[in-house]
Amino acid sequence: MLRISRFLPDPFIIGLLLMIFLAWMVPGIGMGNHKPDLGDIIDVGVSLIFFFYGLKLNPEKIRRGMSNWRMHLAIQVTTFLVFPLLVLPFFPFVKNTSYEIFWLGMFFLASLPSTVSSSVVMVSISRGNIPGAIFNASISGIIGILITPLWMGPFLSKSGESFDLWGIMIQLITQIILPVILGLLLHRYAEKTVNRYLRQLALFDKSVILLIVYESFSTSFVSGIFGKVSPVVFGMVFAAVIALFFAVFGLTGWAAGKMKFRREDRITLQFSGSKKSLVHGTVFASVLFSGISGAGILLLPIMIYHAFQLFYISLVAARKQQEVA
Repeated sequence: MLRISRFLPDPFIIGLLLMIFLAWMVPGIGMGNHKPDLGDIIDVGVSLIFFFYGLKLNPEKIRRGMSNWRMHLAIQVTTFLVFPLLVLPFFPFVKNTSYEIFWLGMFFLASLPSTVSSSVVMVSISRGNIPGAIFNASISGIIGILITPLWMGPFLSKSGESFDLWGIMIQLITQIILPVILGLLLHRYAEKTVNRYLRQLALFDKSVILLIVYESFSTSFVSGIFGKVSPVVFGMVFAAVIALFFAVFGLTGWAAGKMKFRREDRITLQFSGSKKSLVHGTVFASVLFSGISGAGILLLPIMIYHAFQLFYISLVAARKQQEVA
C-alpha cells in the first residue's frame, strides 16, 4: 500500500482540479453582486494565513539558523535571481504577442518564494540540513512579499494591465506583512496552541487557496480566454515548466559541488532552491492580478510546477534516504 500510495495524486492536487472544473461549470459563485462576497472572504483568509504563518515562526530558531550563511545565500540567490534570469531572456520573443500572458505566468512562477512545508519534509526524509531548510523557507516567504511585486511590476505595466505598484505594496503591507508581524509578536504566547493545531491550520491554508483558484479560473472562464488557447500551447507551457524545474535542480546540484557543500547542505540547497510556493503564488495572485481576465492562465505554471515538484522530489528524497539507511 505504501508503494502504491506514492503514485496516487495528492488530495490537494485533486482539490485544485475540482475547483477548476467547478469554475468551468458554475463560474461566478460569490462574485459580482452575489452575497456573500467571495473576494472579501479571500481577503480575510489571506490575512489569517499570514497571521498563522507568523505564529508558527520561531524567532530563536531563525536566529540559530543564520550561521550557515553560504548555503542560505545560495538558496535565496537561486530563488529570487537565478529563477527569474532563466525566464527573462525569452521576453523579447513573446512581447506584444498572444503568448505574452503565458510568459508572464512563467515569470510569476520564477519570481515566487520557496515553499515551506514540503521543503522541510523532503529535506527531513533525505537526511538533509533540517534547520537550514526551516530557516530558508521562512525567510524566503518574507523576502518574497517585497521581491515578487518588484519583479512583476514592470512587465504587468508593459503588458497593458493596470498595475499600481505603491497601491499593491500598501495592500501587501496591510494584508500580509502586518499579520506576519502580529503573529511573530504573539508567537511566545501561542506556540503550544499552534503546534497542537498544525494539521487544522494546514487545512485552512489549503481551503483559502482553493477559493483563490476558483475565483481566478472563474474570471478567466467568464472572459472566454481559455477558449482561445489550443492544446498545443498548453503542452508547450507544461514542457517549459518541467524544463525550468530540471534546469534549476541541475544548477543547484552543480553549484553545491563547486562550493564543496557537505551532503546535508547539498540536499537542502537542491530541495529548497528548486521549490516554489503555491501558497504564496495564489495569495500574491489575488493581489497582483485582481481584476485581470487572464488570472487563471497566470496561475497555471505554478500549479503545474507544484504538482511536479512534489512528485519528483519525493522520489529523489526516498532514494537519498535509502543511501544512508
